[in-house]
Amino acid sequence: MLSTLSAGAAVASLLLGSASPTTPARFGDDPPTGQITITVATVNGSGCRPGSAAVAVAPDNTAFTVTYSEYLAQAGGSSKPTDARKNCQIALNVHVPQGFTYAIARADYRGYASLAPGAKGLEQANYYFQGQPETARKSHSFAGPYDTNWQTSDETDVDQLVYAPCGEERYFNINTELRLDGSGADPKATSYMAMDSTDGSINTLYHFAWKECPARK
Repeated sequence: MLSTLSAGAAVASLLLGSASPTTPARFGDDPPTGQITITVATVNGSGCRPGSAAVAVAPDNTAFTVTYSEYLAQAGGSSKPTDARKNCQIALNVHVPQGFTYAIARADYRGYASLAPGAKGLEQANYYFQGQPETARKSHSFAGPYDTNWQTSDETDVDQLVYAPCGEERYFNINTELRLDGSGADPKATSYMAMDSTDGSINTLYHFAWKECPARK
């Protein structure tokens, strides 16, 4: 069942990579002025139980934010083996103004990690439109000792952007994963990694690239 996303969910204020919080990254054509709505079609994964994810679109239509209420992987101590890997697959139904199509030009992630000496952490993601091949996974590794905020960005070159087919509605799929490896650390020490934010929820920001569709004859 489709769940309508909260329009009031906060867009993450920290833009990673080359863009600043006050100057969003710009890709492709100017964004449309019409309304964009995004609904969650399906949510699957140990890091995002149904009902634990929501989406908000930036007022200028240049980005959207996925907000999670739980997404944490941990290893060592009293952790279970299944706690070491958490994943989330979200299928989004994106409605855009007529005459436009979009691609995802950059994804920004941030969180917090506490890794004991010898422990390792991994964040990775890939993205694809329904009916199209999956993109290659982009990974970011972390090594203990580590006890601070982390941030990563996945950016696609302009000539490699994959746009949604014009005039068709295709689910946009986001697959993310957090993984911990505590085999090289003290087994009594607990290590964890989370996509976190200042308000205690988990925000991931995705930047749109817009393109006008060819006029139909």
